[in-house]
Amino acid sequence: MTAVRVRVPAKVNLALRVGGTDEQGYHRLGTVFQAVSLGDEVVADDAPAGEFRLVFNGEGAGFLPVDDTNLAIKAAKLLATRFGRTDVGVSLLIRKRIPVAGGMAGGSADAAAVLVACTALWGIDTDREELHRLAAELGADVPFLLMGGTAIGTGRGDVLTPIMSSGTFHWTLALSHTGLSTPAVFREFDRLSEPQDTEIPVALLEALRAGDAAAVGASLVNDLERAAISLQPTLARTLELGLAAGALGAIVSGSGPTCAFLAGSDAHSHELAEALAVFSGVRAVRRAFGPVPGAQVLS
Repeated sequence: MTAVRVRVPAKVNLALRVGGTDEQGYHRLGTVFQAVSLGDEVVADDAPAGEFRLVFNGEGAGFLPVDDTNLAIKAAKLLATRFGRTDVGVSLLIRKRIPVAGGMAGGSADAAAVLVACTALWGIDTDREELHRLAAELGADVPFLLMGGTAIGTGRGDVLTPIMSSGTFHWTLALSHTGLSTPAVFREFDRLSEPQDTEIPVALLEALRAGDAAAVGASLVNDLERAAISLQPTLARTLELGLAAGALGAIVSGSGPTCAFLAGSDAHSHELAEALAVFSGVRAVRRAFGPVPGAQVLS
């Protein structure tokens, strides 16, 4: 069949509470995900049976592996194996806009997009529930990038409950010059902090339901923020600058180092972008809105 194009969003964590570790050593989490319009595009095309090829262009393309260590290749092979499809292969082109190692789940997003793209390309008869099970095997953030919208994540972040969210939220995203390793940030959290209560702030959930951007901004919380700043101290100044420029709220996204600033409107997000772009600690600025759907085939 003709090539399949899939659009997949990035995520911002509006809340990220970090608890103790489970028997496998993973931290228990309580998080609120929001899918935002900054996203990647995956193009899947036929390849000879047993061949799985990957090419990137765009954001961070030169630094990303294209072999079996990449989550996108793992996703394609897992799907083929699970459905016994020894007769298929795929050539993947991923157009990157989500920052690499930026705390916005770019690798997980690409894996989610590949599951959707290859399901369509290979004519596999399955449903989103089965894809979610496969997604959870690939990584804790992958199921949410299939779902999109706004959701609470518990366990390792992969047990999802969609939540009500009214209106559109406008974000300005300040990208850092260097990425942060998620395992390194969790190790730093363990060094600096005690495990936290993983309950989601009620005020945040009420603000989302009401579409009250100011109240959402006031309720943003990330238990990993201190650890991310410890590893990359310039993030503290980035957050200060965004708040001084009038952001309704500021937070390190996930394990960082991308800093997310909630704006009151699209025009306000432009103003924040201009204020942040002049800081030497910021590599680039992007604007986005949410919530948006998860990975979707483009017509």
